[in-house]
Amino acid sequence: MLNAASTLGNLLASTPEFVRPPIDWHAVAPELCLLGGGAIITLVDVIWREKGRAMTSALAGLFLLAPLIPILTLAIDSEDRSMFNGAFIVDKYSLIVKAIFLLSGYLVVLLSTNYIAEGEYWENEYYGMLLSSILGMVIMASARDLITIFVALELLSIPAYMLATWRKRDLRSNEAGLKYYLMGVFASAIMLYGMSLIFGVTGSTILEEINSSISSGDSSTSIITLGIIFVVIGFAFKVSAFPFHTWAPDTYEGAPTPVTAFLAVASKAAGFVALMNLVVVGFFGREDVFQPLLWILAALSMTAGNVMALRQTNIIRLMAYSGIAQAGFMLAPLAVAGESIEIADKSVSAIVTYLAIYAAMNLGAFAIILSVARTTRSGQIESYNGLFKTSPALAIMMTIFLASLAGVPPLGGWFAKFSVFTSLTSADTSWGYGLAVIAAINAVIAFGYYGRIAMKMWVEDPHNSHTSEMKVPVSLSTALAITVATTLAFGIVPGIVTHFTDVSLISLAM
Repeated sequence: MLNAASTLGNLLASTPEFVRPPIDWHAVAPELCLLGGGAIITLVDVIWREKGRAMTSALAGLFLLAPLIPILTLAIDSEDRSMFNGAFIVDKYSLIVKAIFLLSGYLVVLLSTNYIAEGEYWENEYYGMLLSSILGMVIMASARDLITIFVALELLSIPAYMLATWRKRDLRSNEAGLKYYLMGVFASAIMLYGMSLIFGVTGSTILEEINSSISSGDSSTSIITLGIIFVVIGFAFKVSAFPFHTWAPDTYEGAPTPVTAFLAVASKAAGFVALMNLVVVGFFGREDVFQPLLWILAALSMTAGNVMALRQTNIIRLMAYSGIAQAGFMLAPLAVAGESIEIADKSVSAIVTYLAIYAAMNLGAFAIILSVARTTRSGQIESYNGLFKTSPALAIMMTIFLASLAGVPPLGGWFAKFSVFTSLTSADTSWGYGLAVIAAINAVIAFGYYGRIAMKMWVEDPHNSHTSEMKVPVSLSTALAITVATTLAFGIVPGIVTHFTDVSLISLAM
């Protein structure tokens, strides 16, 4: 007993004292605002219970806008900040992406306000999980470490699984959540295995150190190749790229419509941000691996998504396949990002630009879908017949969003696609030009299903049961006003968005 105590004492004496790493509280203020907001919403529910339901949505919106204050002050300061040995970086790129996540989350709250309030479930849990998921996204923007990326990914994914099953007495919602959970867990396992291979060979989880090891040629080429492939495939599931998209249509259709909008925009954007961090910072020296893989994923996603969207009769499933096609457009710049540092910067800027514009036009389209469904109680495309005759304002706004998604000038979507084409052609390679041609063909194909909806709204006669003007709640009207204005402004004056999205992820000396 005495010997054991003596041994334990020697071990404790020889153990180095824990030193808390320095924390820049200003840099982590956005994350702390979200964390505190979630805690306050829970506290309100515990203290006031039913009486607190009326203020829950407003509080959630407030706590999503509040982090924009430290983001603004950090942007004004314009100093790049690094913590935890380079695992957490705050720079212009991360601040812009965080702002996109927060504003998208605020729009989702506006879409959710009446939908959730009119349901039979507690609102605190819904908004608490929404804030938790967005917290994971905000952390993801600054993550430059495999462990931080994975933790942020799970933080955003686990609440999203539960949000997808929010209508727990609806079998379709249960099916949606189960499929999303099973496919998400499977993707995470593949991704984690790939990360473990990379760590095992390079001996580090920091992306810059991984890049240095890969570039020096000291690491096993075959294992690194396998690790990169597994990581990219894992994130292909997350962004619903073809052929790893199978969960998206059923999940989107079965989940509550505001949750579908959240998954289609914010959650997808987080996957792309993580993929950019990994490819541009961590895997830059192995463009021979990730570029062909991403080229194939981009080409297949654009083509398959558009072709399958042509056959849909349900507007939510159509938007799901449209999202798969849009994911292909956003993957395309990464397929040439490894050509040079300059091309990598252009690719990152193009994707961030696309994410900002996509968030506005896609969330706007979902706001219209929610507004129409409140009256028709249907998700069928036929329910949009004669919408211009009954609710001309809704028809005009939906036309704007559909035309923008199709890339029609002078709406925001055309500049998003233009940014992609510019990044592809600037690489000046046969791979880049070939993918640009495929993207151009798919942009034309998209007119088929977007135009079909527009024709039904403007030409067809409304159903006899849907002849009255549709009433839109204040929250949805606010969301529509914001998204329409943004979609128009980004298309007519694209310099507004490029002023902010001209960013770089290159933080290493190559």
